Amino acid sequence: MRYLMLIYGNEAQWNSLTPDQLAALIDEVDAFNAALDESGELLGADGLVPRARAVRMGQDGPVVTDGPYLEVKEFVGSYFVVDVDDDARAVEIARSYPGLRYGGNVELWPLLSRR
Repeated sequence: MRYLMLIYGNEAQWNSLTPDQLAALIDEVDAFNAALDESGELLGADGLVPRARAVRMGQDGPVVTDGPYLEVKEFVGSYFVVDVDDDARAVEIARSYPGLRYGGNVELWPLLSRR
């Protein structure tokens, strides 16, 4: 089963990390990704540039707006996609994500099969 794992963070919390804490977290995430890559479970991972936009249908057709909205405290900062044997393994991976210790959240989305 393939899962999209969305990594949410709080900008105030991330900005409160010291340079050493941030460097340590980046090293931990790199090791986390390397272990999943080595196991063959990681299909891809990327950080997101903070320039999200939304397209919604308005009265006169599609409307593009900036996002996320200013009142949002958490934002999607990165994602990774895994291919695992079952839901329990997906949850295990999400629970081991290093950023959780710094106030991050992981949202799991099962992906529809391409087949």
